[in-house]
Amino acid sequence: MSLITTTEALTSFCASLSGCPYVTIDTEFMRERTYYAKLCLVQLSGGAEKTAAIDPLAEGIDLKPLYDLLDNPTILKVFHAARQDIEIFVQATGRVPTPLFDTQVAAMVCGFGDSISYEALAASLAKAKVDKSSRFTDWSGRPLSDKQIDYALGDVTHLRIIYEKLAAKLAASQRGDWVREEMAILNDPATYSANPQEAWKRLKFRFDKPRKIAVLREIAAWREEEAKSANLPRSRILKDEQVIDIATHAPETQAALARLRGLPNGLAEGRYGTAIIKAIARANALPLQDCPHGEKKRIMPSGAAGTLELLKVLLRGMSDEAGVAAKLIASSDDLERLASEEKPDIKTLQGWRYQLYGETALALKQGKLALTLRDHKVITINI
Repeated sequence: MSLITTTEALTSFCASLSGCPYVTIDTEFMRERTYYAKLCLVQLSGGAEKTAAIDPLAEGIDLKPLYDLLDNPTILKVFHAARQDIEIFVQATGRVPTPLFDTQVAAMVCGFGDSISYEALAASLAKAKVDKSSRFTDWSGRPLSDKQIDYALGDVTHLRIIYEKLAAKLAASQRGDWVREEMAILNDPATYSANPQEAWKRLKFRFDKPRKIAVLREIAAWREEEAKSANLPRSRILKDEQVIDIATHAPETQAALARLRGLPNGLAEGRYGTAIIKAIARANALPLQDCPHGEKKRIMPSGAAGTLELLKVLLRGMSDEAGVAAKLIASSDDLERLASEEKPDIKTLQGWRYQLYGETALALKQGKLALTLRDHKVITINI
């Protein structure tokens, strides 16, 4: 078991990694009871003899050597499904670890399907069976067991094999630039900042009147700020369905708020009730033209539904042939726009996606190609 609990040991370990071309990284965290994730363990590996788990909760430990390593531009940082891990580091330092590599994204480029799990990749590429029994243990409890540490270290040791095999596949197929292009979103610090004024867009509501949506936006923004300030989960402030119910009825007084069913006892009369009524008043004071609109359902032009189905068939055939996850090439929204608009501004018609699929999709749409099947494979025929 290799567990680092002191700044001195961390400094020495990070120094030993300074000459590595890449390190694999994973984290264990808890966020069931907080707004911000509580970092409980960081696992790093730069090789068989350079693998350790770092205890961020150890008394007196200073994580600066770790953060300096993450900032080192000469070392590639390899994660699997990196977003949540990176969010934690951005929260701590304000910076994205760079350069970085996400094996889940690379696997999609290499033909392993949509959003493949770490366990599936470990089984396929590292021939390793991951024991998941420790995954949902309490990582904030101390002391950590040997079983927990072994499980955590396995995540970064197997990840080394996964990375090396994926890197070899990318080099052989000359698709490394495709993955680097996909890293742009993960490299953008704005990806990890939650704008309270955008919080309403995560909610599943059914009304479409701009005034009600304005109320929803204000209440959701207030809840977001309150949750951040108190470092509590959003649901501890108000549940999603409660936010939507308040926006639906838009009470203008605390007494009217108190009459709504399903709210915690005493909420309307207290500090939260006062803040909610003020949020509703702000929304009601907006000029109607400044109120937000919900996402409009796209109405397909006459005949576009058939075009959409052909584009889907073509996408499936070409993604299978190229060994690239279909959703990485074109999302459902991309396909709908491609079917409905002459030449929409979508990623599918840019860069490698255009070369792989977009150019052919436009030719199909313009009647220059036909589709047929041969040996259960989709084949294009020039017309």
